[in-house]
Amino acid sequence: MKQYITKSKKTESVRQIINEALDILELVGIPIADKSERALEKMAMTFLAVANVTDKWKEAKDNANLKTRDIINFINAHFEEKISSGSYDDIRRKDLKLPVLAGLIINIGMDKGSATNDPTRGYSLLPDFKKLIVKYKTKEWANALKQFNANSTQLSAILARKRNLEKIPVKLPDGKPLELSLGQHNVLQKAIIEDFLPRFGNDCTVFYIGDTSNKILYIEKAELKALNFFELLHDDLPDIIAYSNSNNWLYLIEAVYSSGPMSETRALELKNLLKNCTAELIFVTAFLTKNDFKKCMSDVAWETEVWIADNPDHLIHFNGHKFLGSYKKQQI
Repeated sequence: MKQYITKSKKTESVRQIINEALDILELVGIPIADKSERALEKMAMTFLAVANVTDKWKEAKDNANLKTRDIINFINAHFEEKISSGSYDDIRRKDLKLPVLAGLIINIGMDKGSATNDPTRGYSLLPDFKKLIVKYKTKEWANALKQFNANSTQLSAILARKRNLEKIPVKLPDGKPLELSLGQHNVLQKAIIEDFLPRFGNDCTVFYIGDTSNKILYIEKAELKALNFFELLHDDLPDIIAYSNSNNWLYLIEAVYSSGPMSETRALELKNLLKNCTAELIFVTAFLTKNDFKKCMSDVAWETEVWIADNPDHLIHFNGHKFLGSYKKQQI
């Protein structure tokens, strides 16, 4: 059995039953990979409380109807915890969330129309789930688990499908497919990649894309290093970096939806960081609409470019002797 909890100072017997609880939850499809060890521990203890299990799975019950404060009392009494009685809302919102979503634990009060934060709501095991877990660590377990999973849709599969639906498909200039998480900022990033770069990118290759849920979604480290790009720290990076080999231009693009444009301060910061870069720098701020641009117009730096997604064939050039081109590095 996998050891999910390794850092806890609890006694071996308590760690054992908690790890067994997590083993069951993962085997029936609860997604746990992205949770901290403490979050897993609390979810397991909450499950054990509702099941009325302290050390033997054959003792599990499906009619506990425990209130959140009862769950806290059970955990404190049996699993070496000192959880405050005022933490009942965390039990409902965090620790019970996935087992309830999966239908493994039933929220009794929901059927009665009580408020979502009502601490008198009771929780019990799904009867079929109880029939399964009493067979844990027995010869019947493997077949029982197989049958249970065949008759139910795992939460991990449901959430995976949901995550796949909530993606914005993007095709890079070289034809590589990519998926951005859902959101207006990433809608704009898709437009930059698929509409701006083909029009004004001069055979660009994308070297970096930051995503709202994955800060470094796509990066070509070797190519950036070859241009003497600075050490890759996300806080310093613009939203998108692309490179035109034919012109030796490095496009530094800010996608403005909630954050600021390529301001004088931002442009100066990037120039300082890229003082050893062998490519010429193109600074671009992208907006979804003209109205978005109007809100930030006074903050846009001179000698930079502005592109607006709902007018994709045009650029706004902030001063200078070129319509679109790099400005040679000047001593600062």
